[in-house]
Amino acid sequence: MVKLRAVGERDLPLLVRWVNDPDVRHWLHQSDRPDATVESVRGRFGLTEEAFANFVWMIETLGGRPVGHVGLLRVDPQHKRAELAISIGEKECWSRGYGTDAITTVLRHAFEEMGLRRVDLHTDADNARGIRCYEKSGFVLEGVMCERRLRYGKPLDMVLMAVLREEWLANRT
Repeated sequence: MVKLRAVGERDLPLLVRWVNDPDVRHWLHQSDRPDATVESVRGRFGLTEEAFANFVWMIETLGGRPVGHVGLLRVDPQHKRAELAISIGEKECWSRGYGTDAITTVLRHAFEEMGLRRVDLHTDADNARGIRCYEKSGFVLEGVMCERRLRYGKPLDMVLMAVLREEWLANRT
């Protein structure tokens, strides 16, 4: 359904457009920040161009259309864990399985190639579509972080979800 490729400089304007779209931005923890620029998007990831290629990928349809991005952030080789981040920026592609397919691909890479033992994420507690996608991909709820962030100046709970390598591998067979 999707293929992943390294994020490049040419993708930054598209990423900026997605981050600045109010509907997309709502779920990106960006609601209270100024509009994004190419420089701010590059800086927000805190990555060099080389690091972008290693841990953040563009999600494309099999026809080559970019629809979002996915990444393994804060990779910790000592503890063999990372944090998953994903966004489908093209709204007409929401709820079509692109996110689930991309996450499955990234988890396969994380567990089988990188040797990680855990991948976790946090998302807004009211992100029902995202939570459904994460559960389909093998993530389980580990906890609720009350009033973890502000959205439009109002406190918002977030949930912590994780998937462990052994559980993910066992559920694949």
